[in-house]
Amino acid sequence: MTPPVVLTIAGSDSGGGAGIQADLKTFAALGAFGVSVITAVTAQNTLGVTAIHPIPIDVVAAQLDAVLDDFPLAAVKVGMIGDPAVAELILDRADRLPNLVVDPVLVATSGARLAETASVAPLVAYPCLLTPNRHEAAALVGRVIETAEEMAVAADELVGRGARAVVVTGSEGAVDVLRFDGTTEVLRGEPVRTENNHGSGCTFSSAIAVRLAAGDPVPTAVRNAKSYVTAALLGGRDWRLGDGPGPLDHFVF
Repeated sequence: MTPPVVLTIAGSDSGGGAGIQADLKTFAALGAFGVSVITAVTAQNTLGVTAIHPIPIDVVAAQLDAVLDDFPLAAVKVGMIGDPAVAELILDRADRLPNLVVDPVLVATSGARLAETASVAPLVAYPCLLTPNRHEAAALVGRVIETAEEMAVAADELVGRGARAVVVTGSEGAVDVLRFDGTTEVLRGEPVRTENNHGSGCTFSSAIAVRLAAGDPVPTAVRNAKSYVTAALLGGRDWRLGDGPGPLDHFVF
């Protein structure tokens, strides 16, 4: 049986835990065939990022057009884009990008700032499924978010700006809030005590994209993705692959 094709548009992580590498591992683990458009090359490991090289917009466009000219996409996940021009490129091709899931890579789970909100602003107003973590949601709405109630208010506001659905993830607390189709749902899980959570946001949004490609409705796709991330965190919690926070076990199943 031919697998569904899922595209990731994101940056490369030389440490293999996040970005394009995490996305493609997630796609493969969950039964999809992954294709990619690289927006930036980063030099990083478990200790941090030491260099970022943005890919020229014409090369990003060439990658995207090459994929679109040959592969029947079932879903698309967008991660780190870094440049509003990339967001505009995605919007220009949006009618050919089904089940668009946007992970606005602005703030790491640790709270470290990675990009400015202007880089993703054009996509926030598009009817995509948006998956900010709590810190990223705070950056997008311009205020501190700490509680599930505040996460719900932010999700509602972002849907009001144009998103089809919004999942604000609580990361370390395993409490996520989904706003979709006029309903708010608080998704509570069991926190996994581990330092190895690098790439958890990338993995979550990629898993949602795969489940949408498989035909899941939005709430089911989000719940299935949450379960997968929990299992992947459990699978890799005792790994020692570097001196800092390590990756998840994407092939835990």
